[in-house]
Amino acid sequence: MSQAWFSRYAWGVLVWNILVALWGAYVRATGSGAGCGSHWPTCNGEIIPRSPQVETLIEFTHRATSGLAFLSVLFLALLAFRLFSKGHPARLSSGVAFLFMITESLVGASLVLFGWTAHNVSAARAVVQMVHLANTYFLLASLVLTAWWASGGAPLRLRGQGAVGAALLLGLLALLFLGMSGAVTALGDLLFPVRNTLEALERSLTPGEHFLVRLRVLHPLIAVSVGLYVVFAGYLVAHLRPSSHTRRFAHALAYLYGVQLLVGLVNVWLKAPVWMQILHLLLAYAVWLLFILLSAAALAQGARRVELGEGTEAAHRGTGGATWKDYLALTKPRVISLLLFTTLLAMLIAAKGWPGTGLFLVVALGGYMMAGAANAINMVVDRDIDARMRRTAKRPTVTQRISSRDALLFAFGLALLAFLLLWWGANLLSATLALMGLIWYVLVYTLYLKRRTWQNIVIGGAAGAFPPLVGWTAVTGELSLFAWYLFALIFFWTPVHFWALALMIQDDYRAVGVPMLPVVLGERVTVMQIALYAVLTALISLMPLLLGELGLVYFFFSLTLNALLILKSLALYRQPERRTAVSLYKYSMLYLALLFVAMAVDRVL
Repeated sequence: MSQAWFSRYAWGVLVWNILVALWGAYVRATGSGAGCGSHWPTCNGEIIPRSPQVETLIEFTHRATSGLAFLSVLFLALLAFRLFSKGHPARLSSGVAFLFMITESLVGASLVLFGWTAHNVSAARAVVQMVHLANTYFLLASLVLTAWWASGGAPLRLRGQGAVGAALLLGLLALLFLGMSGAVTALGDLLFPVRNTLEALERSLTPGEHFLVRLRVLHPLIAVSVGLYVVFAGYLVAHLRPSSHTRRFAHALAYLYGVQLLVGLVNVWLKAPVWMQILHLLLAYAVWLLFILLSAAALAQGARRVELGEGTEAAHRGTGGATWKDYLALTKPRVISLLLFTTLLAMLIAAKGWPGTGLFLVVALGGYMMAGAANAINMVVDRDIDARMRRTAKRPTVTQRISSRDALLFAFGLALLAFLLLWWGANLLSATLALMGLIWYVLVYTLYLKRRTWQNIVIGGAAGAFPPLVGWTAVTGELSLFAWYLFALIFFWTPVHFWALALMIQDDYRAVGVPMLPVVLGERVTVMQIALYAVLTALISLMPLLLGELGLVYFFFSLTLNALLILKSLALYRQPERRTAVSLYKYSMLYLALLFVAMAVDRVL
C-alpha cells in the first residue's frame, strides 16, 4: 500500500467520522437516545433488535455506524505504524485518534447505561454532553492532522512560537468552549422547547428557571465573541506566518464563520428544528478543523516567522533592558485617554448619574487594557513604517527595547485579561464590544485599509467609536438607539480629527507610502472633506435633541461647540497651512470631550 493511498484513506476516515458524529446529534435531537433502552452494547437485550420502533432503529443505526468508525480508525493507526518510519507525526496522531475513539465509545456507552438520554434533565447529563462534544473535537482534530501529515504537511515546531503559539492555543480553547456551550444549548432546546425567540429570552432571564434554560441566552454572545477572536487570530497569524496555506485557511475561516453565525441566527429564529441543528453542528466541525489546519500550517517546521525577522532585512529580537515605561508606551496612553474618557462618560450618560464605583473602575481598567492591546499589536505590524517617521521613530518596537515577540505576548495577555475582567465585572456584551473594537482597529484598519486606500481612516476609524458602546452596555446590558448615536458621533468626528493631523505630518506619510488623503488627493480635497465631515458631525450632535433624550443644557453647549468646530474647519479651508491644521486638531479633541461632558451633565440634571 502506498502513502498516497493512505492519505486518501485518512481523509475518508475523517469524513466518515464527521457523518457518524452528525448522526449521533440527530439521535440526541430527536430524543432517540433511549431507543435501545438502558442496554449497551446490546439493543434492548438483543444483538440485532427484532421489530424495532423508529427510535430503536435510529439508535441502533448510530451504534452500527459507530462500530464501523471504530474499526476504520483502528485500521488507520495500524497502517500508519506500518507505512511511516519512526518519528513521523502521522503515527502519533493516528494513535491519539484511536485513543479518543475508545473514550468516544465509553462516553457514548455511559449516556445509555446511566440513563442520560431522552428527557433526563440532570446536571450530570449536561456535563457528559460537554465532555462528549470535547472528545469528538479532539478525535476529529487527530484525524485531520493524520490526513494533513500523510498528505505531505510538515511536522510541528512548538518551541519558540511566542505570541503566535499563544494566539492559536487561545483560539482552540475558545472554539472548544464555544462547542461545549453549544452542546448545552442544544440540550436545552430539546428538553425545554419554546414557541418564539422572545419567550426564550424571557425564560432565560427568569429567576428559578432550570439552568439549561438560563444558559441558553449566553451561547449567541459567546459565538459572536469567539468568532471575532478566531477570525482576528486567523488573519494575524497569516500575517506573521505568511504562506499560501495560512492565507487560504484564514480566508476560508472568516467566510465560513460568517456563514455559521448566519445559520445560528436562522436556527434561533426557526426555534432550532432538527435539520438546522445538524447543519449548525456540521459548520462548527468545519470551523474547528479549519482552525486546526491553520495551526498546523503556521506552526510547521520551516515556516517563516515574521515577528522574529526571518526572511526580512531587519531582526526584531529586542535589545533587552525594557522597563515598565516601555511597556506602558506600547499601549499609547495619550491616544487612549480620549477613548477612555468617552467610555466613562457614556457610563454616566447611560446611568443618568453615578454608575457605581466598582463598575466604573472595572470598565476603566478593562477598557484601557483592551485599547492598549490593540495599540501594541499595531506597533508590531507597523514597525517598518514607524521606523521611517519622525513622530513614531522612538516607539519601543522601533528602538527594539521590546522585541516584537514580547510585544505580541504582552498584547494578547492584556486583551485576554481585559475581556475576562469586563465579562466578570460588567457583562459579556461589553466584553464582546471591546474585543470588536480591537479587532476592527487591527484587522480592518491596520492590516487591511491603512496601506491600501485613503478611505482608511473613514472606515477604520470606526474602531474608536466602540468605547462608548462598551461603557453604555456595561450599565444597561443592551444597545439602545442613544448608544448607536454615540457611535455615529465619533465615527463622523474621526475624519475631522485625524485628517487635520494628516495634514500636519503628510510628508512622513508620503515618505513611507501610506495613502492618507492629503498624500493621495492633495490638501485642497482634504480640507474640503474635513469641512464636510465637520458639518455632518454638527448635525449628528443635534439628533438626541430631536429624540427628546437631551435638553437645554446640552442644546446651548452643543451650539457653541459646533459653531467653533465649523469655524475652525472653514479657517483651515481658507488657509490650509500647518498653523490652522494644528488649531483644528487640538480643538477637535476638546470638542469631543466637552460634548460628552455636556451630555452627561444634561442627563444627570
